Amino acid sequence: MFQGINDLNLDAKGRMSLPVRYRESIQESCGGSLVTTVDVDRCLLIYPMPEWRVIHQKLMLLPSMDRQVRRLQRLIVGHATECDVDASHRVLLPPPLRKFANLTKHAVLIGQGNKFELWDQETWEKMRERWIKDENKLSDISGALETLSI
Repeated sequence: MFQGINDLNLDAKGRMSLPVRYRESIQESCGGSLVTTVDVDRCLLIYPMPEWRVIHQKLMLLPSMDRQVRRLQRLIVGHATECDVDASHRVLLPPPLRKFANLTKHAVLIGQGNKFELWDQETWEKMRERWIKDENKLSDISGALETLSI
């Protein structure tokens, strides 16, 4: 399970170094084989290969004649790229994916349970503030959250 927030720097080749606390878990769960794809919020999603296979299967079982489903399949599956962790614990992020997420040097890696989100640092900070501000509007609480107690 991945959780927590990590500030990262991408090198000139577009590689990110995995934080130490995730290295062993990633090696054990997938042998360093990851899949990176895009998210509609303009960040990247990074899955260990076994987790990606589950997501891929779920997406591809959806009815592709549904326009919204097809768009999501095109975005998520169409951009999915295998990215292996190298001997120095780095992951090379493909240029088209870095461009999509506006990733240059400073990035933020967010653990999200079975995957990571990778954000451009400036975009992350703006979105986080927007979400916090929006969450203060209690009239828009989702029904799925009404019974959640944290």
